[in-house]
Amino acid sequence: MKKFLVLFLLVTAVGFAQNLNGYKYAMVPSKFLFLKEENMFNLNLLTKMYLQKYGFETYYNTETAPDEFVNSNCNKIFIDVLENNNMFTTKLKVVVKDCKGNVLATSEEGTSRDKEYRVAYNEALRMAFDDFGILKMHKFQPTEKSLELIGEPAQSLENTKKKDVLEKELYSKKELASDQMVFKKFNVVATENGYNLITVGSDYKIFQIFKTTSNGVFIANRDTVFGVLIKKTDNWFFEYYEENVLKSELIKVTF
Repeated sequence: MKKFLVLFLLVTAVGFAQNLNGYKYAMVPSKFLFLKEENMFNLNLLTKMYLQKYGFETYYNTETAPDEFVNSNCNKIFIDVLENNNMFTTKLKVVVKDCKGNVLATSEEGTSRDKEYRVAYNEALRMAFDDFGILKMHKFQPTEKSLELIGEPAQSLENTKKKDVLEKELYSKKELASDQMVFKKFNVVATENGYNLITVGSDYKIFQIFKTTSNGVFIANRDTVFGVLIKKTDNWFFEYYEENVLKSELIKVTF
């Protein structure tokens, strides 16, 4: 009986994930109802960053957005965060709805017992998102219906997939110091939120790079190493901490 229950839950989770895969966009309110101010404790910004991390092109309901985002409500998911605190514990859960208000998915409650509000709310929200497997499985897969919702003809589906891949060459003009690294040649593949850098002739992903509000800075990770890709003068550097020591690696790439 337990095996059937586990199988049922797994199939249900996959089904929900596939439903979310049809959505390219996510809308986050600039202020949650249980808070007094916009982006109080940075919760709205944190929510937006998680949605971007999980592959959604995300906007606040108050910011300027592309026409295809604005012109239809049903091409996006709507995110809300609900509070269920008691005297000793801060509890938050994330709710995902469609344009008709139907609940598509709900996270488990994230909790924190920290006495400082800012810390407690951030811990609880991070826990809710980190454990939200359905969102983490999201990978936008255009369908005829979703293409119609964003104003593109259905027959352009194959072309849409092809446009996502941009091949550029990474090269080195001089030898580097021993503590610096350059990947000689790989493809740059455009994603919803930035780029993937992939070795030529292989599907091995070297870097995942996520856009920030600055054109000269990307959030970046290489396998289990997390840092930033930052532009200094005309060069890009991957910077990260290793055993509390700041490392900086020159990366020759053109976006």
